[in-house]
Amino acid sequence: MKIEIITRADNELHEAFQRLVPQLTNNNPPPSLDDLAALLRDSSSTLLVARTEAEQIVGALTLAVYRVPTGIRAIIEDVIVDGSARGRGIGEALMNRAIEIAKEKGAGNISLTSNPMRESANRLYLRAGFKKRETNSYQMKLK
Repeated sequence: MKIEIITRADNELHEAFQRLVPQLTNNNPPPSLDDLAALLRDSSSTLLVARTEAEQIVGALTLAVYRVPTGIRAIIEDVIVDGSARGRGIGEALMNRAIEIAKEKGAGNISLTSNPMRESANRLYLRAGFKKRETNSYQMKLK
């Protein structure tokens, strides 16, 4: 398995996300090829994928690193590992690479959120060194 930073949106990437995103959520559709290209053009975002030895994409993670008045922040979003590849350390490898990149970019911490029902994902985050925060999480639908 290898972890790769994606720099180009192509049909292979698009097809992988068509397969992976429904395994993460039913609330949002998989991204279009144009959506993926826009993500890759965004300088605050880094898209990581995990590939098998046969070069198949079996996992993905997006890291956003951005500046605010109080410092450099990082957030991990949309961590997905294909159901057929779970339990092989892919999620951990994606997380470790994202942590390295965030450090390289000067972030003081990394945040993430996870649905409590995603029990194995939540265990992964704790093993990776994340601490559960006591905070209120708010969201406003704009569309």
